[in-house]
Amino acid sequence: MKLQFPLAIAVLALGALPAHAQQQGVTKNEILIGTIQDMSGPLAGYGKQARNGMQLRIDELNEQGSIHGRKLKLIAEDDGYDPKKAVLAAQKLVNQDKIFIMAGHLGTAQNMASMPVQFEKGVINYFPITAAREMYEPFHKLKYSFAATYYDQIRLALPKLVKEKNAKKVCAIYQDDDFGLEVLRGAETGLKSISMDFTEKTSYKRGATDFSSQVAKMKASGCELVVLGTIIRETIGTVGESRKTGFNPVFLGSSAVYTDLIHKLGGKAMDGIYGAMTVQHPYLDEASQPIRFWANKYKTKFNEDPTVFSVYGYSIIDQFIKAAQKAGPNLTTDSFVKAMDTMVYEPDMFGSAGSSYTATKRLGSDQTRLSQIQNGKWTVVSDYLK
Repeated sequence: MKLQFPLAIAVLALGALPAHAQQQGVTKNEILIGTIQDMSGPLAGYGKQARNGMQLRIDELNEQGSIHGRKLKLIAEDDGYDPKKAVLAAQKLVNQDKIFIMAGHLGTAQNMASMPVQFEKGVINYFPITAAREMYEPFHKLKYSFAATYYDQIRLALPKLVKEKNAKKVCAIYQDDDFGLEVLRGAETGLKSISMDFTEKTSYKRGATDFSSQVAKMKASGCELVVLGTIIRETIGTVGESRKTGFNPVFLGSSAVYTDLIHKLGGKAMDGIYGAMTVQHPYLDEASQPIRFWANKYKTKFNEDPTVFSVYGYSIIDQFIKAAQKAGPNLTTDSFVKAMDTMVYEPDMFGSAGSSYTATKRLGSDQTRLSQIQNGKWTVVSDYLK
C-alpha cells in the first residue's frame, strides 16, 4: 500500500497536465504582437509612424473580424534607438508580456542586439524595419525580412549614378555601426564592379549632430558623388553643411533616407538627393483613390498624414494576418513558419513589387528603385534595378 499510494498521486498529477504546452502569446481569443520602436530618440518620427501604421491594421482586423476567432493586440516598447535598451525591451516583451511574434522592430544594431533574446524563447523576428542582410542571413528558422537590402540597394544604384553623372571621385559618409557599414559595403562592391574605389571615406558616431569636419574632408578631396550611410538628421546635417560651404556633389542614400522628413525638415537644400526605395511615400495630392481612403482613416485616427513608415507598419501587420490565417486555428510558431514558407504576396496599392518566401528563402523581395527629391517631393526616377 505504501508503494501504491505515491504511484497513484503521480498518475493523477500527470493526468492533470495538458497534452501539449500552450503556445506563448496565443490564447483562445487573442494573439500578442510585440514591436520595438524608437519613440524618443533620433528616429522617433519613423518609430511613431511605423507603430501607428501597425495599430491601424490591427484595429481594422479587430473591428471587422478575427484570425480564426482571435483578435490582435499590439504591445509597443521604446528603445530610443539604443541597442542596449532594445535588449531590455525584448526581454520584457518576450519574458514578461510573452508575445507570440516580434514584428517591425526598427533599426539594424537594435535588431542584432535583441534577436538572441527572442530566439532563445522561439519568438520569430518578423519583417524588421531595416534592410540589413543580417535580418535573413545567416539562415535561421525564426528570421523573415521583407525588403531589398541596403547592401543591394547601393551596390546596384551606385554604378548607375556614377555612369550617368560621369563621376570620377566617389566618397562616403556613414554611421559607425551595423547600418552604416552595410551601406558602405554595398558601395564598395558597386564601385569594384566598375573598377573604381573610394576617394575618401569618413564616419560619425550614432547621435552626432555636427558634420562640418566630415564635409570639409570630402570637399577637400574633390568628391563628385557622396554615398550617404545616414538616416534623418545626419542626412539633413551633411547635405545642409555641404550646401552652405558651396560643396554640391551628387548625394545617394539608401532607403533609410527615403522619408518626407528629409525635405520637410531640411527644406530646399535637400532638393536633388537620390534615395533607394521599395514602396512609395503616400503623397495625397497624387495618390490613388484606395490610398486616399486609407490615408483619411489614418489621419482621422492619429491626427497626422501617413508616411512611408506608416505604410511599412501597416503592410507588416497585413502580411502577418494573411500568414496567420493560412496557418490555421492551431496557431503555433511551427504552424506559422510552415505557412510563411509558402506565402506569395502580390504587389499592393502602395507600389511594392510583391514578395515570396520558401523554407530556404527568407528575403521577400530584392526589388528596389531610385527616387530623387524634386521641388520638395520624392519622385521615382528609375525602373527596378537589376
